[in-house]
Amino acid sequence: MIASWLEIACDVPAEYADVVADFLTRLSGSGVCVDNQCVDAFSPSEIPDSVRVVIKGYLPADNDPAPRMNELEAFISRLSRQYPAASFGHPALTTVNAEDWSSSWKVHFKPLRIGTHLLIIPTWEEAAILPDDLVLRIDPGMAFGTGGHETTRLCLELLEQIMERRDPAGAPSLLDLGTGSGILAIAASLLGAGRIVALDIDPDAIDVARENLVLNELGERVECGTTPVEAVTERFDIILANILAGELVRLAPNLTDRLLPGGSLILSGILAEKEPLVRVGFDAQPLQYCETIRAGEWVAMRYRNETAV
Repeated sequence: MIASWLEIACDVPAEYADVVADFLTRLSGSGVCVDNQCVDAFSPSEIPDSVRVVIKGYLPADNDPAPRMNELEAFISRLSRQYPAASFGHPALTTVNAEDWSSSWKVHFKPLRIGTHLLIIPTWEEAAILPDDLVLRIDPGMAFGTGGHETTRLCLELLEQIMERRDPAGAPSLLDLGTGSGILAIAASLLGAGRIVALDIDPDAIDVARENLVLNELGERVECGTTPVEAVTERFDIILANILAGELVRLAPNLTDRLLPGGSLILSGILAEKEPLVRVGFDAQPLQYCETIRAGEWVAMRYRNETAV
């Protein structure tokens, strides 16, 4: 576990938050968080819009930040020239302890209902549980995935729909690519999936996912690891890939090869403006495009493998 990090903070108008967050995600190679205000709400619809937000990304403290800061400052300068009426703050760089970063999630992460039955509760909160609720208890630590971000919510909504339509006698196998906190793998198990493999290139994320699986008494039900999807030989009934649009396109052949006939592929982590890029990237694959669902500036897409068994 890395003991300290360099935090890059960008103060930007809220309407440009997704564009800056996407750039900072690619620049840092890790997830970002968005600070707007102290939020005390049960669902995203109750959270008021902010005029400005602060996008935060993180680098290991032993990395030289100068090259990335130069790239970020150049990007912000281009946005300022392109949108002269908007006011973009100068990116700030500070050092934070890993423990401080983990604790900062607790200010914003509240119980959240998604879909019909899923109820996500952080470990430090309590919530009223209804008889039909499927409860996920999550401590995201330093991994991405609380259910609050649109990309995760869209994945969960599509996953629940797929699981509700499945053959009740079957328990589909599932690959969760970019598992982060393990939230999607946990939800899949609660919804009735059988064999589940959860992968992430970040070893710290895998540690967090394993802790959350144990917390939900699923430690023996889900296989976790850092194996690249290119090295996976097993095939699955359902694949969840909540990563960046460019990576989805790059991995399109691998994802297709690992999807069983009749299987469903859910793609998320896609800015709405990059949906055409992903659609074109998957047009060459023998998959049937099914639908796109949207939340804010993000989309998730569902494909199906119509290849005969």
